[in-house]
Amino acid sequence: MTDHTTTSAAIGTTTTADAPVIRRMRHDTVRRTLRIAQVVRLTPNMIRIVAEGPELAGFVSGAPDDHVKIFVEGADGERVMRDYTPRHHDAAAGTLTIDFFDHEGGPVSDWARAAKVGDPISIGGPRGSQVIEGPIAHWLLVGDETALPAIGRRVEELPAGVSATVIGAVPGPADEQAFASAATVETRWLHRDAAAATDPAPLLAALAQVDLAPNTFVWIAAEAAVARAAREYLVGERGLDKRWIKAAGYWVAGQADSSAKNLGED
Repeated sequence: MTDHTTTSAAIGTTTTADAPVIRRMRHDTVRRTLRIAQVVRLTPNMIRIVAEGPELAGFVSGAPDDHVKIFVEGADGERVMRDYTPRHHDAAAGTLTIDFFDHEGGPVSDWARAAKVGDPISIGGPRGSQVIEGPIAHWLLVGDETALPAIGRRVEELPAGVSATVIGAVPGPADEQAFASAATVETRWLHRDAAAATDPAPLLAALAQVDLAPNTFVWIAAEAAVARAAREYLVGERGLDKRWIKAAGYWVAGQADSSAKNLGED
């Protein structure tokens, strides 16, 4: 077992008086029906759907970790809705890309697995965006499969002159993704069975090996208890200034359609 306290003391912490701020934006909540233009099996456990249609006009997504509602019909005919990240919006091309983590028992995953070009897709939102602004020189982006769309978008939108470290937890090498970026990016893939996604130990061990250089902003998204444990470790044992971290539970084990979007924020 890694001694996180000893390791963190050797690696150091990051603090600064000029901390980033989160600027919150509100958007008009619009329900849209689009047409599926493309379906790609991106990795064994990730399905990419590209949608298009005139109702996409006016769509706004101001931050990489925004969420839209996807509406589908459940097994009993009832309406089901779940949150998904707008992976890429190309206003000029009139397309919206959304990546779906393919897992058993999820009504939207079941829908995405059967989706075909020409099928309709119903979305709502985003209702708002949380834009992180400030003197950030380095990003530490940590997450499981559900966070990869937001991580990928963040990395691809980073400008030259900054750097990022990605820690991505996936079942195996085939689920690793490549991200293009103008920034300098190091990606560390953590392989663990999807059934172990509620165990924080692998992520904590990976975090213990990361240097928190000055002006590093940490963004974490995973199962709620895992994300909370990672935040508590970085703040409590590594001494990370709370203003330099944003943690979210993108899902809650055993609770359908549940999340904890702003862990530890006062």
